[in-house]
Amino acid sequence: MKGKSAPWLLLAPFLVLFIGTMIVPIIMAIGYSFTRVERLGLLGEAGVDSVFAGLENYIAALTNANFIASIGRMVLFGVVQVTVMIVAATILALLLESASAKWPGFFRATYFLPYGIPGVIATILWSFLYIPGLSPIVDVLGAVGITVDFLGPNMVLWSIANIVTWTYTGYNMLIIVAQLKAIPGELYEAAKIDGASSFRVARSIQIPLIRPALMLTIIFSIIGTLQLFAEPRLLQTMSAGITSEYTPNMSAYAFAFQYNDIGMAAAQSVIIAVAAFLFSALALGISNWMEKRR
Repeated sequence: MKGKSAPWLLLAPFLVLFIGTMIVPIIMAIGYSFTRVERLGLLGEAGVDSVFAGLENYIAALTNANFIASIGRMVLFGVVQVTVMIVAATILALLLESASAKWPGFFRATYFLPYGIPGVIATILWSFLYIPGLSPIVDVLGAVGITVDFLGPNMVLWSIANIVTWTYTGYNMLIIVAQLKAIPGELYEAAKIDGASSFRVARSIQIPLIRPALMLTIIFSIIGTLQLFAEPRLLQTMSAGITSEYTPNMSAYAFAFQYNDIGMAAAQSVIIAVAAFLFSALALGISNWMEKRR
């Protein structure tokens, strides 16, 4: 009996924290999403009361043009940014794991270093490269007759994408490198005997065998895209193109802390979570379908 209870005793601290910081808030958010606050009295002087609202908050969220636009914006962001980042991470991983790579450990650490910089600090650093008058990039482009506004309404989304790509490419690269290191050396030896080029080895051996790592990085990136908050929130004061509901997370934050509508904020949060699950499941389904067709 003691042997059976020992694992639960060891897991107890984690389970308490996990339930208290993850499960309980999720249940509370779902509960709040079905409620609305009613102010009592003519001017609300009699206090407030929380009443059951049914699907009212969800309907309001899904008919909110700003919230729908923010989801569409993040879908576009994800299609472009995630694709560029995963391709870049894969190329870097393949180059660093090739037989001719020099100082791979140094370059792995260098590419991973941006991930160690907090997103707030990274955004502040990049903002100096975006602001006209402070940015050497803007000055150099202006000197050759190219005028670009990195914080303009049409460019700011891609300026944010640049920050995210710079931050997370090295992180995803290490996940792919770990999968590459698990490939048996016998496969490389057989390919070498057959006279396969480095490109053929990458296309026929490495890329097919790192598909699980690629799938993992894609799913993490999709979830991260829908959770985008810190970068646009910080750039909001510098760009007229970023509104308080620019991303789904910013919209939920605005309803919770600016408009004091907890029910709507909770409903939007649940929708974001469901969307992340559906997009991740779609990506996994496409991967499985492609695997079966091979």
